[in-house]
Amino acid sequence: MKPKHNSGALAPKLAQQRGVALIMVLWIFIFLFAVAFEFSTSAREEAGAAHRYSDETQGYYIAMAGFERGLYDFINQQAPNARVQPDQQKEDLFDGNWREDTLGAGVYRFRLVDEGGKININRIDEAALRRILTNLGLESNARDVLIDSIMDWRDADDLHRANGAESDYYLALSPAYTAKNGALDTVEDLLWIRGMTPDLFYGYSDRDDQSADKPRQVGLREIFTVDSPIDRVNLRTAGAEVIHALSGIPLEKCRAFVEERKKLSNKTLADLLPLLGLGGGGDAALQMFIFANPSVVAVEAEGRPTDAGQPRRVKGVVRLGGAQGFELLRWLDRDTALPQG
Repeated sequence: MKPKHNSGALAPKLAQQRGVALIMVLWIFIFLFAVAFEFSTSAREEAGAAHRYSDETQGYYIAMAGFERGLYDFINQQAPNARVQPDQQKEDLFDGNWREDTLGAGVYRFRLVDEGGKININRIDEAALRRILTNLGLESNARDVLIDSIMDWRDADDLHRANGAESDYYLALSPAYTAKNGALDTVEDLLWIRGMTPDLFYGYSDRDDQSADKPRQVGLREIFTVDSPIDRVNLRTAGAEVIHALSGIPLEKCRAFVEERKKLSNKTLADLLPLLGLGGGGDAALQMFIFANPSVVAVEAEGRPTDAGQPRRVKGVVRLGGAQGFELLRWLDRDTALPQG
């Protein structure tokens, strides 16, 4: 006699097993989807990183080409036997403009900045430093702290000025460091000195919110240098911000002067001083300004592939002379851009 099967009892078990199998299959699909999504995301990120690295590498070498071009133009123009066609005016490489050109599938631009057209922070005396910071509109308490701290940083002793700072002040900071008690090595050393802030050093750019309480001000990075070979400022190449800081002449008038200076084919100090209203300034004007051919120059260059957005930026400070025709004094492999004003 054949055994009887209870089909009614088996059906729920089979349905339950099928449900478990379906859930397991769904979990496997979810797991595979998560793995595939993670893999595709990682692949996209790695591809993006590789593309950015490629753009940055190309941008660096394109920027180097721009630097070499600027250096070549500078040395060639300063050479005694530099040739200029009779019907051509000698180009002013220090007019503040960027010069752009293409290189293969990339674009570079460069400009030359005469370090003699800035104020040497290591050579300036206390009275002149006070006048400059006053002309820039620095509030009196902040000005006194910064002036005394700069003088303390530069002098060889550990004696405090009334509002200054020496190593004991800096050693209490985190991270701790000591005062240089000597000349600044770079203009960026100002950021280590008591009273200096990034806003004051870099200035406010036109990209800042114009409705903010803080007005746009000139960054001290645009004013000072440690590489100028002269005690005065070269009026042939000085920027409007430097002239304003040094003389107190309104900034807009200084900018108008720079534009008028570009139009002069032959420039002398006697030609330039009247444009600033200093024609009768006599010794006072001559104590501030000089007229000279640039000899220490910062070559700033940017480069990028044509389809890239962010350029790579380099900067080198060079001095005329030596066996190669120039000497590299300072190199910034990744320079930061100045505020565009």
